[in-house]
Amino acid sequence: MQPRQLVGRLPLRVAGVALAVSFLSLPCAGQQRTNGADAWAAVDQALGRKGAAQPGDVMKYGFPRCDLHVTINGVQVKPALALGSWVAFRNIGGGHAMMMGDLVLAEEEVAPVMRALQQGGVEQTALHNHVLGETPRVMYMHVSGHGDAVKLARAVRAALAQSGTPMQAAAAPAAAPAIDLDTAAIARALGVSGKVNGGVYQVSVPRREIVREDGNEVPPSMGVATGINFQPTGNGKAAITGDFVMTAREVNQVIRALQANGIAVTVLHSHMLTETPRLFFMHFWANDDATSLARGLRAALDKMAVKTSGH
Repeated sequence: MQPRQLVGRLPLRVAGVALAVSFLSLPCAGQQRTNGADAWAAVDQALGRKGAAQPGDVMKYGFPRCDLHVTINGVQVKPALALGSWVAFRNIGGGHAMMMGDLVLAEEEVAPVMRALQQGGVEQTALHNHVLGETPRVMYMHVSGHGDAVKLARAVRAALAQSGTPMQAAAAPAAAPAIDLDTAAIARALGVSGKVNGGVYQVSVPRREIVREDGNEVPPSMGVATGINFQPTGNGKAAITGDFVMTAREVNQVIRALQANGIAVTVLHSHMLTETPRLFFMHFWANDDATSLARGLRAALDKMAVKTSGH
């Protein structure tokens, strides 16, 4: 399949403790397991790629939209910044698994993918945009499923086949290229460190409380940690996006902190249906000095019950 030419805008440590990382995207390369997980071999086969084991007994699979060419305000968006589909599985006992995910889709892909998911027993919990002013329009479909992990995986693969999502995992690069950002300064300003992935510096900030969905614990790596991504744009600047994961009382405090630091709020919405506590997800965008933006993001994190240095 030839890449679609779509042109326009479009392990973590906190205070010395290793935490789970919840990426918006994995690089356009094959994934490697971080520990032994033979039990997931059938799911690997169903999805056509190996997953990446995450803390909390979670197996995560990334489907970067390397076929999409999206720009936002003149910035060509890397898949790891905002174009990474993913699904994650967690065994919850009795031969059943819980699955959650977020699929990145072009507008014309939404209807056929949704039909295929419904036919395969995978539900939708949200459908919305994450950014503003991108070209072409990109939509994000949040999905959920409970049951046999292999059947759920087959349903996801059948649905993704209705889109232009590359289904063959690319080979892993021999070595990760250097990133044109002072990541140490960013980490100091945020109070949280991250890792370089697909040319993007990615940071994940878990909440303090346990999140549950239908009574089952949802680990941070299944999409309930605040994700912050920095893509270098030259001369110490970075385009940033991601989403803050907040309770209701935190929402407007975070909005005010972001606005005070020149960071635009692009979307406010939910991702799930029956989670406890009730969570809201706020996406953002800016393109400016990376360390200054990190300070602004830290001001917003300080309004939330999250795990950073000093909290």
